[in-house]
Amino acid sequence: MSVPRLRGSFVPGAAPAAHHDLLVLLPSLGTTAALWDGVVAGLRADPATAALRLLRIDLPGHGASPATADPVTVADLAAGVLAVVDEAGGGSFHVAGVSLGGAVALELAAAHPDRVRTLTLCCSGARIGTAPSWAERAAAVRAGGTASLVAGSAARWFAPGFLERGDPAGARALDALLQVDDESYARCAEALASFDRSSTVPTIAVPTLLVSGGHDAVTTPASMQELAESLPHAAHATLASAGHLAVLEQPRAVVALLRDHLGGPDDARARGMRVRRAVLGDAHVDAAVAATTPLTAPFQDFLTRYAWGEVWSRPGLSRRDRSIATLAGLVTGGHEAELRMHVRAALRNGLSPDEIAEVVLHTALYAGLPAANSAMAVVRDVVADTQGEPDGQDRRDG
Repeated sequence: MSVPRLRGSFVPGAAPAAHHDLLVLLPSLGTTAALWDGVVAGLRADPATAALRLLRIDLPGHGASPATADPVTVADLAAGVLAVVDEAGGGSFHVAGVSLGGAVALELAAAHPDRVRTLTLCCSGARIGTAPSWAERAAAVRAGGTASLVAGSAARWFAPGFLERGDPAGARALDALLQVDDESYARCAEALASFDRSSTVPTIAVPTLLVSGGHDAVTTPASMQELAESLPHAAHATLASAGHLAVLEQPRAVVALLRDHLGGPDDARARGMRVRRAVLGDAHVDAAVAATTPLTAPFQDFLTRYAWGEVWSRPGLSRRDRSIATLAGLVTGGHEAELRMHVRAALRNGLSPDEIAEVVLHTALYAGLPAANSAMAVVRDVVADTQGEPDGQDRRDG
């Protein structure tokens, strides 16, 4: 297996800010980045999303990306996407993908949770189809080229009547299929044959939007609802009049869903609430919000906007790294109640109990043994509680 060299197209965010959020868009097998044309136009026209930086990336042998004859996995494709993101400036990003692109997006969220801010899966899944069906598809393309897939794709990709209505986007998508490199298509099909993230879906904590097409027989609305129920923080919407390429058939509906999901790149409060929930958990945040009074409301808003929407949302450090820094600061200050909350957050952000203990041990050198001794007692109690109750909550505000 090898990491493929991928290429894409970049659209900068609205001036003047250079730190606008990045949204990475990934297409499906047999299509190119042009699949997202309608959505990109809609995002640009909507004031709530116009500032987003947009990066569309093609699959191997599709569109702008070079062909490959080497075997690839979905993990390899995810690594190729990360390489392009790093070339575009790096940091954390939002990601949305269709079908195979969605599988790559899911892989990114599972394997690189510190890089992915939000996840959008369009007509996709943690496992798509069966290994024999993908092997059969790969063999058919090697024997007859992608031209042999056009009729079947036309039936699978679109809702009944869509092509007959003469929308040029459908015809362009089928024409693009003819230009896809045959061997690259086959290798991507084989990547799907071996892809199965079903067992790790419950560990994916990033806010997730799932979009299905009512006429999609490949990744059905029922299968996507089942996936949504397995994800800790997911919402599912079905576009009743769309097929497998819902983003092409219903771009305005997808833009509206993305706008609500992303909260707008400059909306610090919406961004802060997403990050706060991802780090502290819904139970904690729901309890804090429910306890809000007119007296405490300005402080809650301050926490959400500035602590979570500005500092915790910055791409310079991963959430894991920020948890380490936060633990050290709280141990030093002797803030045991806040420490209890952030030990839970550190566990959610991927630190193990042993790593948390190492942070306290290291901090003892600089903060003093009494503070570290008290902190270790808090760590011991929280880890014990968490092992029995994974989403246990502390009712502090932070």
